[in-house]
Amino acid sequence: MSKRTIYYAVVVALGGFLFGFDTAVISGAEQAIQKLWELDTWSHGLTVSIALIGTVIGALFGGLPADKLGRKVTLIIIGILYFVSALGSAIVENWQLFLFYRFIGGLGVGASSVAAPMYISEISPSKVRGRLVALFQFNIVFGILIAYVSNYLINVYGEGDGLWRWMLGIESLPALFFVIAMFSVPESPRWLIVKRNDINYARRVFLLNHEENIEAKIKNIQESVYKNSSNRLNLGHYKYPVMLAILFAMFNQLSGINAIIYYAPRIFEMTGLGKSSALLSSAGIGLINFIFTIAAIYFIDKLGRKMLMHVGTFGLIFTLGMVALSFYTNIGTLAVPIYLFLYIAFFAFSQGAVIWVFISEIFPNEVRAFGQSLGSFTHWFMAALIAFTFPGITASMGAGNTFMFFTVMMGLQWIFVWKIMPETRGKSLEDLGKSLTK
Repeated sequence: MSKRTIYYAVVVALGGFLFGFDTAVISGAEQAIQKLWELDTWSHGLTVSIALIGTVIGALFGGLPADKLGRKVTLIIIGILYFVSALGSAIVENWQLFLFYRFIGGLGVGASSVAAPMYISEISPSKVRGRLVALFQFNIVFGILIAYVSNYLINVYGEGDGLWRWMLGIESLPALFFVIAMFSVPESPRWLIVKRNDINYARRVFLLNHEENIEAKIKNIQESVYKNSSNRLNLGHYKYPVMLAILFAMFNQLSGINAIIYYAPRIFEMTGLGKSSALLSSAGIGLINFIFTIAAIYFIDKLGRKMLMHVGTFGLIFTLGMVALSFYTNIGTLAVPIYLFLYIAFFAFSQGAVIWVFISEIFPNEVRAFGQSLGSFTHWFMAALIAFTFPGITASMGAGNTFMFFTVMMGLQWIFVWKIMPETRGKSLEDLGKSLTK
């Protein structure tokens, strides 16, 4: 693995940092925004989830520019969306415009969940592909951690009623850096071969990455393309990877992860913690997420995707069940933060790291952009639905019943991992494309 390959993966994975920061930063601002515009429960839910609605649309259509314009140009456009969203959200003076700018950021999140893992998987050697694609998830959780820490520091050391504007606006700086850095990254060689038939440019990229057996690799990529394909997701030919992507993405969100990330301070305050303690506990979630994602990156190519999912799913069932029990018995002040910390550790070690790796691997070259869009769309549709309904459902059903629902969903996920999910470790994208579409 060349230093250039690592560099390209790291730069593209910075899109994950913006993804994570944008996703989590609203948690520190949502209560101030609710008070500022006097929002009721459902309007508040829309305000928090509007970025996720944009994310659903960005994920659904993110494969189109990735196929037509290329992975690189798409990622540059994504960085610009992040920049505009951050500045606009920070300076806006009315609720409707605030929704618009958060929506724009959501488009960037959704499209980056399509283009970034796909690009990294297409430039990575098979033996370390899991590790390099997981850098995207590493940067997501790093962005979440920095967002929580940033929110906490601004809340502690800042003054005035407009602190939430600083929380949201600071994202414009890494967004600008990402756009500039992307100009130093070449186009994906697999996209060049499959979509543009530009063999010479692809060969130069492989040479820059010090790839071995370049001509054989180019021939293998050319031969892997399904000749009768219309470059659309023909359910008859691709039904197995389609099913895998949809189910994996659904279960990822039915764990409740985005509800916890978006509403972490509120959940902790429900247990009796004060505001500052709740924000600090949220930063603890970000730190644990970060640490166990590093562990997952180390083990994902050693133990495989499926083993990480087995370990993580059992842990999620236990911790979510204990959170539900804590709310049922009203002993949540200390118990809930502890169990949620454990929950985040198991999530980060398993599906948090595996999802973007797995979905980027299971589709053949000719429809990888469409497949990645399908998986990302399903993931973000479920995330938006849960984030939008979480405040109302928790208010009506109670926190205990809400977390018990997540527990049951993870029981179903374990059956999926055990009976349906294949192992993709160490196999080339071309071999996976052939075996999973037979």
